[in-house]
Amino acid sequence: MIDLERLFKGLADKSRLRIINLLMHGELCGCDIQYVLRASQPNVSRHLTYLKHAGLVLDRRDGYRIFYRLADHKQGTKKLLFEFLQPILKAEESFHRDTELLKLAVRDGACTLSEFRPYAAVTKQRASSGKSA
Repeated sequence: MIDLERLFKGLADKSRLRIINLLMHGELCGCDIQYVLRASQPNVSRHLTYLKHAGLVLDRRDGYRIFYRLADHKQGTKKLLFEFLQPILKAEESFHRDTELLKLAVRDGACTLSEFRPYAAVTKQRASSGKSA
């Protein structure tokens, strides 16, 4: 059973909501999250650890980098929660600014391993005939 209190406690902080907003675009390296939040590595790490303990975020290590993604975002309660949050976060100006800064970070190489994919983590992938140039 999902512990709703734990999930909502995980969301009860602006920095953690900002991180969730960023992760809705797909898996990201911690350095990209740190760049967008303009926060220290220990501060970002603390929030990511809190989100992991709340069951909202998963991580994986690739060499010296750690990548983060939404946990269980395609099924059950968390899918509904993330789908509920998406339009709210998208409509809020401060979260929109974070999304724009993430695009710049990825484009300019804040972390060369991340890729910006608008709301890829919470929306169904559409079939496409190829990438546009």
